[in-house]
Amino acid sequence: METLQFRHELKYYINLADYLTIKSRLSAFAETDRHVNENGTYKIRSLYFETPNDRVLREKVDGVNNREKFRIRMYNDDASYVRLEKKTKINGFCNKIDAPVTQEECERLIAGDTSWMKESEHALLVELYAKMKFELLRPKTVVDYIREPFIYKPGNVRVTLDSQITTGVHAKDMFNPELPTVRTHGSNIIIMEVKYDEFLPEIIRNSVRVQNRKNTAFSKYAVARMFG
Repeated sequence: METLQFRHELKYYINLADYLTIKSRLSAFAETDRHVNENGTYKIRSLYFETPNDRVLREKVDGVNNREKFRIRMYNDDASYVRLEKKTKINGFCNKIDAPVTQEECERLIAGDTSWMKESEHALLVELYAKMKFELLRPKTVVDYIREPFIYKPGNVRVTLDSQITTGVHAKDMFNPELPTVRTHGSNIIIMEVKYDEFLPEIIRNSVRVQNRKNTAFSKYAVARMFG
C-alpha cells in the first residue's frame, strides 16, 4: 500500500499591497506551472461533495483534526483535463490524491448514475462510490477562483495567490461556461497558501512575510456554503 505524503499548509488573508509585494519577491526566483496563461494565472473550478447533514462543512467549521473532502476540479474551463480529488487533513498536515475522470463520467455522476464507479480501475473512484452509497455523499456546489502559482523545488514549495472567489451557490453544472456565480468576498481579498514538505526555505519564508498577517483556517468551500 502506498504511503500517504502529508505536507504543511499555511493560509493567509492578504490585501492588494501585500499581493504586489509578494508577487514581486517570488517572481525573482520561483517557477510557475504548466496550467498558467500569459498572465501567469489560471482559473480553477471545483465541484465539492457534501452529506445530507453537512458533515464536511460542520467538521471544517468545528476544526475537527481528522477530516476529508472530495471535489471534482478542472482548469481554465478545459473539460478535457478533469480530476477527482480527495483532500485529507490530520492535525494541520494535508494530503491530496487524485484520479482522472472524463466529462461524460462527471455528468453521469452529477445526474446520480454512480454504478459505473464501482468497476473503475482507480481506487479513488471506487472509494467515492462507496461513500456516495453508504454516507450519501453528493455533489453540492461549484466554486471558481483565479490562481497565481509559484514553485520552488527545494522543500517542494508551492505558493499560490487566489483571488476573485465566486460560488454557484447551489449549482452543480460545472461544465456550463455560463453558470451564474456571485462573489464571496470584497474585491481586494486575496488568499495566499504556502505548501511544503519537511522544511520551508528561508528565501520563501522571507518572501511571503508580511506584517500583521496571521495563519488562518480559510476554506473556499466553507465560505461558499455560508455565503449561500
